[in-house]
Amino acid sequence: MIPEHLKKRKKLKISSTIVNQALILVLASLIITSCSAIKRTNKKIESDFFESAEFKKGFAGFALYDPVSDEMLYTHNADKYFTPASNTKLFTLYTGLKILGDSIPGIKYTIKGDSLIFKGTGDPSFLNPDLPESKVLSFFKQSEKELFYAPPVYKEKRLGPGWAWDDYDSYYSAEKIDFPIYGNLIEVKFDKGSSKPSAVKPQRFKDSISAVKPTDPANKYTQRDISSNKMEFQEFERTEDFTQYIPFHFSNELITEIISDTIQDTVKIYSGDIKKLDFDNTLYSVPADSIYKRMMQVSDNFIAEQILLMAADKVSDSLKTSIAIDHMKENHLKDLLDEPMWYDGSGLSRYNLFTPRSMVKLIEKIENEIPVEKLFKILAVGGESGTLKNYYKAETPYIYAKTGTLRNNHSLSGFLVTKSGRILIFSFMNSNYTVPTSELKQGMTRILERIRDNY
Repeated sequence: MIPEHLKKRKKLKISSTIVNQALILVLASLIITSCSAIKRTNKKIESDFFESAEFKKGFAGFALYDPVSDEMLYTHNADKYFTPASNTKLFTLYTGLKILGDSIPGIKYTIKGDSLIFKGTGDPSFLNPDLPESKVLSFFKQSEKELFYAPPVYKEKRLGPGWAWDDYDSYYSAEKIDFPIYGNLIEVKFDKGSSKPSAVKPQRFKDSISAVKPTDPANKYTQRDISSNKMEFQEFERTEDFTQYIPFHFSNELITEIISDTIQDTVKIYSGDIKKLDFDNTLYSVPADSIYKRMMQVSDNFIAEQILLMAADKVSDSLKTSIAIDHMKENHLKDLLDEPMWYDGSGLSRYNLFTPRSMVKLIEKIENEIPVEKLFKILAVGGESGTLKNYYKAETPYIYAKTGTLRNNHSLSGFLVTKSGRILIFSFMNSNYTVPTSELKQGMTRILERIRDNY
C-alpha cells in the first residue's frame, strides 16, 4: 500500500511534468514560428535588394547584428567597401571616447615671469554659439599676465585629403586649425527686403564684405575669396530672410586679433623658440559629451575634424589628423574584419571606405564605452531629432543612428529597436545610386520597418 501523502506527491510530480512538457512544446512552437517569420522577412528583404528600383540603380550593403547573442542576423554585401560620408563620425566618436576623457582640453600654457604663453589644442568651443561657454574665455579675461599665442610647430593642412576644393567657402568645409574661434565661421545675415547684409559676425569682418552688380538674381549667396577673407555679394533686394555661414581663412594674426577684440586686451604672437617651451599646464574647457552630441545629431563636420586634432595632440603633442587615425587603427581597431580606409574625421573625404560589417563592429565597440541609454541621447532619433527628424517616423521611435550623405552615396548606421524589444545594431550603406535620395530612403524605410515588426 502506498501512503496517501506519497500518492498526492506522485500525482503532483506527474502533473508538474505534464505542465513542463506543455511549456516546452509551446516555447518550441513559438521559436519555430518566430524563426519562420524571420526567414520570411529575410526573403522579402533579399527580394527588395534585387528587385526594387531604389536598389537596382545603385550598390547597396547591409548588416544586421544582435549584440546579445553575438550573431549576424542578416547580411547583404556586408563585406564590400562603401563611401561612408558622415558615418565616418562614428569612428571619430569612438576616437574621442578612447582618448579624450570626460572634459575637452581647451589650451595648454606655461608662465614665464609676467607672460602667459598658450597654445591651442584643437578645442572647438571657444566663442562657439552652438556649444557651452568655454572656460578659456574667462581664464583669459581674468589673467593679469601678458598673453602670448604660440602657433603650432607643425600645421595641419587647412582642408582634408579627398575634400572637394570648390567647397572651401561652404559652411560644412570649415578649416582645420589649432585654435578655432566662433566655430570657424563668419555669419552673414540678410533681412527680407534688404539688398545689403543687416549683420556680419564677428564684426571685424564687416569691412571685408562688398557688393557687386547682380548678374544672377537667383544667387543669394555671399562668396569668399579662396586665399583671403574678402567676400562679395550680389546687390539685389532679398525676398526672404537669409543667413549664411562662411568659413574663415585663418592666420596667426587673425587669431590674436579676434581674441584681443573679445577680451579687450592685447594678445601677441610668441616670437621665441616654441620647441624650448614646456607647456606643463592644461585648462579644460567644456564637457566632452556636449561636443559629441552636437557632432552626431546635426553632423557637424568642423567638430569632427577638431576631435581628431585634439586626439592627435593628446597622444603625440602634434595636431595632425593622420596621427590620431594611425593610433586608433593600431591600438583599437585591429579586430575589425575589414581594414578601414580612413582619412578624415568628418567624412567629407571621398577616400574613406568602410564595410557594413565593420561599421556594426565599431558601433558595438562604442556601446562598450558608453551605456546604450546615454548613447541614444547622443545619436539622432528617427522622427524626433537631428538629421533624422523628418525620417523613419513612428509612434514609438525605433531608429537611433548616424546618417551620412555625399552625392550618390548615403549611409545609415546605428541601433534598431524591434517591437519585441530587441536592440539590434545595423549598417545600411549605399553607393553610386542614380535615383533621388528621397526614393532611396523610402526603400530603406521599408526594409527597416520589416525588421522592426518581425524580429
